[in-house]
Amino acid sequence: MRVLGIESSCDETGVAIYDSEQGLMAHQLYSQVKMHAEFGGVVPELASRDHIRKLTPMIRSVFTEAGLSMGEVDAVAYTAGPGLVGALMVGAALGRSLAVGWNIPAIGVHHMEGHLLAPMLEDEPPEYPFVALLVSGGHTMLVDVSAPGCYQILGETLDDAAGEAFDKTAKMMGLPYPGGPLLSQLAEQGRAGVFEFPRPMVDRPGMDFSFSGLKTAVRVEIARQAVDEQVPEQTQADIAHAFQQAVIDTLAIKCRRALRETGHKTLVVAGGVSANKSLREQLQQMVKKERAQVFYARPEFCTDNGAMIAYAGWVRLQAGHQSPLAINIKARWPLDELEPMNV
Repeated sequence: MRVLGIESSCDETGVAIYDSEQGLMAHQLYSQVKMHAEFGGVVPELASRDHIRKLTPMIRSVFTEAGLSMGEVDAVAYTAGPGLVGALMVGAALGRSLAVGWNIPAIGVHHMEGHLLAPMLEDEPPEYPFVALLVSGGHTMLVDVSAPGCYQILGETLDDAAGEAFDKTAKMMGLPYPGGPLLSQLAEQGRAGVFEFPRPMVDRPGMDFSFSGLKTAVRVEIARQAVDEQVPEQTQADIAHAFQQAVIDTLAIKCRRALRETGHKTLVVAGGVSANKSLREQLQQMVKKERAQVFYARPEFCTDNGAMIAYAGWVRLQAGHQSPLAINIKARWPLDELEPMNV
């Protein structure tokens, strides 16, 4: 089966074609970062309009790249949620329309299930069951994955997601949007041990996360270190290093706890923050001590992309799932509300 995947949940437009025999045939991604940068964050209306402009040309281009004629697929998968309502509607309306025009099935995909399954696109995919850490700008959660579609939430953030905490902390430090990746780069120049920030909620049972207190601690330290409202460059790097280490330690501690409580020996890490080099290094050390293993998607599939939607759509369609003709998108959509799959 060959599936066209369309991702338009926020500020990245992704299109891909996945073939169950040949694997990923083609994929393209367009980021709206430059457009939103002058506003310091994503403007939903502008995001929706840009998806309208980009999607059709990108779909044509992906078919050409794959060596296929337009419509030479067996199904269309599109992101149905969670995400920005207008952005979701653009991809869902176009995906549903193409499916009707080509007389093929369509399937609305859960955005986070796409991220969770993205490592399955690799040459050596993980085997079920496993613990998944989904860590991005909008979500941070630990999930017990017993089979495709069988998800039990072990813990999730009570306030900001990890990626959101990175971006907001970067903004406090005066870094341009999107600040998260820039803060990580700055942290590489920082010195260990100069500052120490709290590891939120690691001293209590459970696997939930909270990063609001950590942000407050950073804000207080920035104010304390400022001279004439400016923080020295090396001090900024030291603060960035301490902040990043606090987030990474927290994620690693909760992942270790999840592996021990479930008894699983496989950890899957997905979402934009999973591309963080320091996070990967620390998780690798942790799973080695736990005699476990960790799997990631390749860096280009850590952020939002059409390949993960195409693959997740294929898995759902293989299980006999299809979306009705009426378009149903969800700005909020708990992962554990997904219908289980028998595949």
